Amino acid sequence: MIINPRSAGMTACAVWVLLLFWLSSFCVLGDEKRIRQGEYLFRVSGCLSCHTDVLNNGPELAGGRALHTAFGIFYSPNITSDAKTGIGLWTDEEFLRALREGVSPKGEFYYPAFPYTSYTLMTDSDVLAMKAYIFSRPAVVKENVSHDLVFPISIRELLLFWRILFFSEGPFIPDLESAQEITRGSYLVDAVAHCGECHTPRNVLGAVVESQYLSGTTHGINGDSAPNITPHATGLMSWDQEDLIYFLRSGIKPNYDNVQGSMAEAIEHSLSFLNDSDLKAISNYLKTVTPMPTAYKKE
Repeated sequence: MIINPRSAGMTACAVWVLLLFWLSSFCVLGDEKRIRQGEYLFRVSGCLSCHTDVLNNGPELAGGRALHTAFGIFYSPNITSDAKTGIGLWTDEEFLRALREGVSPKGEFYYPAFPYTSYTLMTDSDVLAMKAYIFSRPAVVKENVSHDLVFPISIRELLLFWRILFFSEGPFIPDLESAQEITRGSYLVDAVAHCGECHTPRNVLGAVVESQYLSGTTHGINGDSAPNITPHATGLMSWDQEDLIYFLRSGIKPNYDNVQGSMAEAIEHSLSFLNDSDLKAISNYLKTVTPMPTAYKKE
């Protein structure tokens, strides 16, 4: 049989085209899967609520939301992919450093109003999936608003001493003696959803008091109180798994009262997106933490 060199060359070229098409399709599917994973983590981690100035109809993720604390007012930054006013020029390494170490691309320390103290526990793959999703969203040109903090908290360099005293860098270390579902619940509560940042009391320097983990506080962000969510009589002891799962989905308590304030917002924009498996993991984990009496007296 005589083979036409030209035909053979065209056949080889077609094979390479098909191979390149298959590889590109595989990469696209991989990117889409990563973005979907990132969207899920982004929702659960509460980025939308903090980085969108909903009260003033601000653009999504463009920052400017005011967070009132005992140390002054923090304003969330623009985290859209805009290259000038957002984070569009950040590399993977810079994004990882921000969430895992609390350090900006310029080498500045972030205030712990940004919960890097919890995000530091997240895996690199989860953090970068979040970045992929954020960068898939529209870029918005919007300058950041400077924090309005009391002296000497306004001196950012003093954060070095705060970090020495109170910040421990991750990653998350699973308890090998716990069931896989409990470990997943712990990761979601402590790292991704960072529940302890709101539900654990803080000391005079703004650091969470680990010995009172999840026992509640009246001095939360914007003056909101956060209840005890340990399995104590003053917490969730009387709640069964279905009570907690339904609450995280709907904001409705076992007594049919609906939640208000920042927790209502957290459920609407964040926790209601949890899948069934993760809802079960969280509810089971919360039943395993050390029961603590409510850390404050109701007034």
